[in-house]
Amino acid sequence: MMLTARFYLTLKERNCQETNTLIFFYKNILLPIMKLWQKDTTINKRIENFTVGKDRELDLWLAKYDIAGSLAHIEMLESIGLLEKEELSQLQVKLKQLYQEVEKGNFVIEDGIEDVHSQIELLLTQSLGDIGKKIHSGRSRNDQVLVDLRLFFRGEIKELAESTKDLFETLLQLSEQHKSDLMPGYTHLQVAMVSSFGLWFGAYAESLVDDVTLLQSVYKIVNQNPLGSAAGYGSSFPLNRTMTTKLLGFENLNYNVIHAQLGRGKSELFLSFALAAIASTLGKFAMDVCLYTNQNYNFISFPDELTTGSSIMPHKKNPDVFELIRAKCNKLQSLPTEISMTINNLPAGYHRDFQLLKESLFPALQELKDCLQIADYMLHHIGIKTGIVEEEKYQYLFSVEEVNKLVLSGVPFRDAYKIVGKQIDVGDFNPSTEVVHTHEGSIGNLCTAQIQDKMKVVWDSFSFQKAEAAIAKLVN
Repeated sequence: MMLTARFYLTLKERNCQETNTLIFFYKNILLPIMKLWQKDTTINKRIENFTVGKDRELDLWLAKYDIAGSLAHIEMLESIGLLEKEELSQLQVKLKQLYQEVEKGNFVIEDGIEDVHSQIELLLTQSLGDIGKKIHSGRSRNDQVLVDLRLFFRGEIKELAESTKDLFETLLQLSEQHKSDLMPGYTHLQVAMVSSFGLWFGAYAESLVDDVTLLQSVYKIVNQNPLGSAAGYGSSFPLNRTMTTKLLGFENLNYNVIHAQLGRGKSELFLSFALAAIASTLGKFAMDVCLYTNQNYNFISFPDELTTGSSIMPHKKNPDVFELIRAKCNKLQSLPTEISMTINNLPAGYHRDFQLLKESLFPALQELKDCLQIADYMLHHIGIKTGIVEEEKYQYLFSVEEVNKLVLSGVPFRDAYKIVGKQIDVGDFNPSTEVVHTHEGSIGNLCTAQIQDKMKVVWDSFSFQKAEAAIAKLVN
């Protein structure tokens, strides 16, 4: 018959002196099968494997956040009389030790342990006995995982914002560096009007400002404390939820306890929209790069060592990095749909469906950071071709410039349009290649400083430092 926690307690109640035997049972039999919800019934192994899924693997991402949440929770428990000061001190020491193990990469969730919450509580109980069992008072795994996810998302958003900002800075620097290098602009994939590399790089830089603005909005939503909502209906303990909000560096509190639970799935969905927005910008830029490295365009190039070749065509220099960025970003843009289809039509309260969101979102966060970082690396090695618009095939780029010159001389726009159109039709179009654009955001006035200021306003509205300082104070 399988031994359970009840058997362990019975041994202690009988004042069992066979310490070595007890430790053997605990480590080799009890520990691998313990679950926070375990009673006397042994769960079917096939059911256990199916329901646990990839939780053990993915929960390692949450380990340090679970410990931080527990440190805040026990400090609050002591303040309301559910822990003695000495018990709090012992728990803090052990939890901080575990936090360091996580930071060093030494923390594992053992085979048979259901999730990170179970692993940490069992390690505390193993080390501190009954004191370790008190840590779960006043909370449920539901609000425990909500806190873990909120803290995790805060950290991931910070890293994602930093990677996006790095790429933004590189694009803006290239915009200023190549503001005088003209290139063709296209509509309908047809040669349209004169553009510049400064305009092209700057466009994607400013687009990332919009994306970071959306990311900042998501940060505000996830930076609210759900701890104390328990299973979604609160607790009869006199919990001090304002205290844990401050201890964990949250900007605000999810006040209504049902609303706190409704945030599961909703936070992931909002974050997926922000990821998709960044992926949209980056994927479109990657497509431009793939086109512009094509020999028929030949606008930009990269060193041989940053491209790949063909197994049979010795001349090939393939932009594989940007092709993969394009594909990965297309895939990332499907993430909101994937999450929506997982959580749609679920009523209020917790449902096991939410577990699957980690499998969708966690790898996506890392994938987007990888794409941003490799794109930034590639752009530090980009080569720009100059003198492109001087080629005869691009002379029609200047048709609008010639129309505008006539208008400035007093010719009505519709008449000027017809005059230039007729010149093109009869082969008598010989434009000047001088371009004079002065308005805000044009070739001659890129407004890079203003775009930089836009990003600074968004960046300064994050509260990364406050959150980091709060966690550092808890765990150090």
